[in-house]
Amino acid sequence: MTAPTLLILPGDGIGPEVMAEVRKVISWFGNRRGLAINVEEDLVGGAAYDVHGVPLSDATMERAQNADAVLLGAVGGPKYDALDFSVKPERGLLRLRKEMDLFANLRPAQCFDALADFSSLKKEVVAGLDIVIVRELTSGIYFGEPRGIITEGNERVGINTQRYTEGEIARVARSAFELARRRSNRVCSMEKANVMESGVLWRQVVTEVHDAEYPDVELSHMYADAGAMQLCRWPKQFDVIVTDNLFGDLLSDAAAMLTGSLGMLPSASLGAPMANGRPKALYEPVHGSAPDIAGQGKANPIACVLSFAMALRYSFDAGDEATRLEQAIEKVLADGARTPDLLGPEGGTPITTVQMGDAIIAALDASL
Repeated sequence: MTAPTLLILPGDGIGPEVMAEVRKVISWFGNRRGLAINVEEDLVGGAAYDVHGVPLSDATMERAQNADAVLLGAVGGPKYDALDFSVKPERGLLRLRKEMDLFANLRPAQCFDALADFSSLKKEVVAGLDIVIVRELTSGIYFGEPRGIITEGNERVGINTQRYTEGEIARVARSAFELARRRSNRVCSMEKANVMESGVLWRQVVTEVHDAEYPDVELSHMYADAGAMQLCRWPKQFDVIVTDNLFGDLLSDAAAMLTGSLGMLPSASLGAPMANGRPKALYEPVHGSAPDIAGQGKANPIACVLSFAMALRYSFDAGDEATRLEQAIEKVLADGARTPDLLGPEGGTPITTVQMGDAIIAALDASL
């Protein structure tokens, strides 16, 4: 059997640093667990602009389309702030999402016990938190037409249109239900059906997909504003949350901060199944390129490593190995290893990006 292909796009800022630690982890799984992955590497964002004059070349886009999965580090930085909008580094990421048709954005919010004190909520509220928000990524108010700023009479008017088709809702609902079957078999769908027709359709279609295809999964509905309140009140009541593009943007950032460490969280953007039955997929850490600490060995590689763990689970049929990697990270944190971003009020001596990667490898060795 041919080894699956992972296209690595380190990008800008701390991207290459954290990706170097992921490469060590990939090598470990190949050498110690016999997990063969064909790793390719290319440019995206500012790094691509410096070489090609565009944030993503056509050749790289083609490689991404043909890969079994793509793992991206980060894009952007002040060096590129003056560029025209059409060639800013972020446009490379947006092109990947659009042309790969990555319509389901999975953002886990997991609170490791060792970091429970970092949350602004009480420890007992967040300790052990493990939820996933599935956000529709390619439609809704960010893409609907008409849109723009027009003049009516003597004043300007900003217009954005919330628009969803049945098919767009149904496919992201299926992604959420399939994910729930791998977890605790519960989905909560969030919208604003009380005031928005698109919310009415959203609730109807999610219910129809559930009843016809996933009756074994427990489905509940909640207005998105009430959902935000419940995330702050008792987040562990949820398992998988599915919602639209706008509400998913807001709710996933709120859920991420419940863990106390936005910079440690991974994400996956999934599309339609390929010929091998697995979805097209782009994995990336939630954090940005952090140009202020780039090249200083201060970056935390855990979010990028956890993004690779998601790739193991969803693209490479290696869920047990993904769990092994997640447990290794949990052990490293429990043992007190901290990059600068993880130092609490009590302070301490931080370790470097490379040292954190080495600690994860040592914990993986100990798992055998």
